Amino acid sequence: MSGRTNTTRRSDELVVSSNFIRAVRESGYISLATALAELIDNSIQAGATTIDITITRPDGAQHPEIEVLDNGVGMSRRELELCLKFGGSSRFDRRESFGRFGMGLPAASLSQARQVEVVAWQDSGRALAVTIDVDAIVAGEPPALRARPTTSRSTPSGCRVTWRTCDRIEYRRLGWLERSLRRDLGRMYRRHLFEGLEVSLNERLLEPEDPMMMSTRINGEAATLAFAPLAYELRTPDGGSGWVHVRFASLPVHRWHHLDNLTKRRFGIVGGGGVSVLRAGREIAHGWHLMGGKRRENYDDWWRCEIEFEPTLDDHFGITINKQGIRPSTELREALEPELESIARMLNSRVRQSFDDVKFEAAAEIACRVAATADPDLPVVRDGRGHGRGPLAYRISTAQLTPDLLFATSLHAGTLEVQLNVDHPAFAALYAPLQALSDGAGAQLRTAVELLLLSMARASLASGEGTNQLLSQWGSTFGRMLQKA
Repeated sequence: MSGRTNTTRRSDELVVSSNFIRAVRESGYISLATALAELIDNSIQAGATTIDITITRPDGAQHPEIEVLDNGVGMSRRELELCLKFGGSSRFDRRESFGRFGMGLPAASLSQARQVEVVAWQDSGRALAVTIDVDAIVAGEPPALRARPTTSRSTPSGCRVTWRTCDRIEYRRLGWLERSLRRDLGRMYRRHLFEGLEVSLNERLLEPEDPMMMSTRINGEAATLAFAPLAYELRTPDGGSGWVHVRFASLPVHRWHHLDNLTKRRFGIVGGGGVSVLRAGREIAHGWHLMGGKRRENYDDWWRCEIEFEPTLDDHFGITINKQGIRPSTELREALEPELESIARMLNSRVRQSFDDVKFEAAAEIACRVAATADPDLPVVRDGRGHGRGPLAYRISTAQLTPDLLFATSLHAGTLEVQLNVDHPAFAALYAPLQALSDGAGAQLRTAVELLLLSMARASLASGEGTNQLLSQWGSTFGRMLQKA
């Protein structure tokens, strides 16, 4: 940047410094977290194992001050004097890791603060500093990009970036800001945090936030992979190739559906659905991406998708200088969207069925309680060695079974479970009319039908394999008769 004042500006100057510095403050960072991510990326790329973020409001100051300190390899004098210059990166357009254009540090810093100071040191040597002051540049003064000695040094090597007069922060209470940053940064850097990177915010370590919820246990359950991960290979502009890896996870509806809305929101069940897009292991987008014509619905909170790609595929994902959000290419859409949309619709259907099952089981609880109350007065059910079992508990659920089977039974931990076959004609013939009846009469008739099934299931346990064969033949015959009705 030129150090000349507005009145003596050269006619061939590429940018008008005072206007450019104000324009770059509108560089489009959607949140403080995405701006801080540029600094964290730099620290990780510099080999840092600890990153300390401090947010304070100096005495009497209207705006907060933010400091990011790391124990990475630091910078040489030459690297330091380039770090706040736009495009001043030694890794320009390299795609091995986070950085690419050399715009992140100055653009992110100025998007949030009016003054930026970068201090770096190496091999226990002297610390050097460079500074940009927006107000000074607007007034016509040159930026202080020549490295000057400073006394600040806390590790053998490292870097400290300080944002002063952060006038773009909307939070009045720093506690609210800290809570928001913990959630967003914990999600964005979850892979690195799981792998041992320590990032602290106001002296408290960040916890990884997994939107897939596979590492979040509630009531002893966590989300699980819906099926094996998918992989897609795409060509790169230079003739090479890169990989896109996709995972889907399903949340346990049966175990989590009863949680209150506050708990669901706190854990990210409600409002946390969608697609997480990762570049080089860091999340750069979270929303509804590459799902084709499938529109997002409430049921879609109960499954998750994670798409991870290599930086060599930046052009396919439309990565911009601030690495937030994606703009998929036509080729990427054509390669991924048909299959991902089909999977999304299938998982949505699964969730709907799971909620229908939950409602069904809740309605069947009356019959199960009646059966459990009667069980102590019934003949003892004995196991294969002739040992008697105590009073049984009962559960009715639904499942897709072989077409001729009306229901299946299992006994586990003292609970007799009856799985009704939703594909058997009797399921539609019996339950659809029952649900259409008024609550009183319909509930009584439903309870009677379910007690009939539970009693048959209990009798099959007591009578052995011959009864099971009889029940199978009965289910097959009943189904064929219903089809003729």
